[in-house]
Amino acid sequence: MNSKTLAKKFNLSKEALERISQCVKKVESKTSGEVVVAVSAESNDYSFWELFAAVIVSLAAAICMLPFSERIRAFYESLNWTAPEWYLPAIFVFASFFLILVLFALFNLIPALDRMVIPRAFKNKAVSDRAMRAFCELGVCSTRDRTGILIFVSYLERQARILADEGIAKKIGPDLWRLIVNALSEEIAKNNAETAFCDAVEKCGELLAQYFPADKDDNPDELDDGVVILER
Repeated sequence: MNSKTLAKKFNLSKEALERISQCVKKVESKTSGEVVVAVSAESNDYSFWELFAAVIVSLAAAICMLPFSERIRAFYESLNWTAPEWYLPAIFVFASFFLILVLFALFNLIPALDRMVIPRAFKNKAVSDRAMRAFCELGVCSTRDRTGILIFVSYLERQARILADEGIAKKIGPDLWRLIVNALSEEIAKNNAETAFCDAVEKCGELLAQYFPADKDDNPDELDDGVVILER
């Protein structure tokens, strides 16, 4: 999924992305902290679980076909003068293999199906791991005063994370971030991604301004203010 498609999935126009960027700039002018907003189409390729689910469904379909073996045999024999003994097992094998390929493709193309077959615990870990990787890749962990915050949302899993660097974590507990994440997720679920991101940025900014006010003489903008659309 390319960046334009992902932005459309979140219903974020160019103007909306620019307004979020301006919101980040405004917030950072009041604090020495940094806020980064990042989104990803998915946090893992989930190929194992997609293939596993396709195989299980195909085996179940093959088992359901077994009671109809005689009807399948009769139908095939009505079309052919001779029917080799191996044809019936071959039909089952071919049907199962074809169904596996079709289901695997569908799981790749339709996020709703992916969400149904991937275990929740695995999705939770994948999103947390991807958020942590983005935290490092985007330099949020490398600000001068260790006061960076990452607001991360992964589309396929319908999950969000907020990661704060150690300078912030010493003064602000995880419960406050959890409240912001919950509000962020609820607004995105209502198809209000722009409002959701701006509200989350402003709430994070209020906390940062309280504990890490801006230095009027030295307050550099260290990180990107725009919404970062991540590759997997």
